[in-house]
Amino acid sequence: MNSSPAKIILKPGKERSVLNFHPWIFSGAIKKTEGNPGDGDLTSVFSSDNKYLASGHFNNGSIAVRLFSWEEKKFNIEFWKEKLQKTFALRIQIGLANNPATTAFRLVNAEGDGFPGLIIDCYNNTAVIQAHSPGMYRLLPLFAELLPVISGGLIKNIFDKSRETMPVQGNEQIQNRYLAGSKEGVEIKENGLSFIADWEGGQKTGFFIDQRENRKLVQQYARHKKVLNLFSYTGGFSVYACMGEAQEVHSVDSSAKAVVLAEHNIALNHVKGIHRSFTADAFDFLKEMNNDYDLIILDPPAFAKHLSAVENAARGYQRINAIALKKIKPGGILFTFSCSQAVDKKLFRQVLFAAAAESGRTVRILHQLTQPPDHPVSIYHPEGEYLKGIVLHVA
Repeated sequence: MNSSPAKIILKPGKERSVLNFHPWIFSGAIKKTEGNPGDGDLTSVFSSDNKYLASGHFNNGSIAVRLFSWEEKKFNIEFWKEKLQKTFALRIQIGLANNPATTAFRLVNAEGDGFPGLIIDCYNNTAVIQAHSPGMYRLLPLFAELLPVISGGLIKNIFDKSRETMPVQGNEQIQNRYLAGSKEGVEIKENGLSFIADWEGGQKTGFFIDQRENRKLVQQYARHKKVLNLFSYTGGFSVYACMGEAQEVHSVDSSAKAVVLAEHNIALNHVKGIHRSFTADAFDFLKEMNNDYDLIILDPPAFAKHLSAVENAARGYQRINAIALKKIKPGGILFTFSCSQAVDKKLFRQVLFAAAAESGRTVRILHQLTQPPDHPVSIYHPEGEYLKGIVLHVA
């Protein structure tokens, strides 16, 4: 990192978002740059009349600077240690860190915790890190040093899984690797239930921690119902439905590997006789199924990862929800989700309105769901609220 920060001066009027603590500086807001910063370099941001505003990491792209401080400081080991200590203290406050009933939680949620471009998920004694920006990627050795300290020894193993989220750095090909310790303790607890977290080979950091509370709600609704879990991945919703005394639970995923892991998670929780898995395309399964499910869960992967794909994503969400609404049994419950950051709450609600109208049925909203408190959203950065869920009653 540069010993002296580069300097970015904004165009007149473009300082408003920084003064409102939004953590992104877009390239179009920049009047001039002094110091020739490269990707990941420390950068100070100034107003057009040369007043200091904030500091962050530079990046060649539409988001030119990701801000992590609105005060001029020495951004040394003590600065980052204090920020990490605050994130761990919050996880203790909300009842997740040091909780034997739930041993998987998010420790750092990017902009929501003041670490733009950084995700850290904890599984038992292992922290899994994904850097999404060069600036945070450069700091990983420092974070690996600090995590055991700020967690009071809870974190012993640190796995860097940034290959999927980081571009090539110069001539360096990013490799997933252990920065400390080794692989251990892959069986985690969530609300007292058991699951396997595959951080080395699974999606994201290994387990979809963000659906913890929504899975618990499925458990409450599942009693005596025939349940269909589409895009089931490792069967999280299916396990909760089984533990909620469902009559029958079917898991559907296009990945044979995910289906095997779902079956493993079902077995871990000693479920017998009521669960069945299918390796199939979710759209095809919905079209061909009988109209005999009382509860359907739609939790697809992100249909839109960028704003350019929003229109196609909206059509995809409408299509699959319309089929589910047409086919669910009268009085059925539909849990439907979007994790596409580019599809906001308003658009998702509009999509479900269109799907409901297409189905011709009476549809009511029972719950509006989001991500749990270990995935906090900065009030100054509404873009961080990526997970949207709605529970519908279909008459």
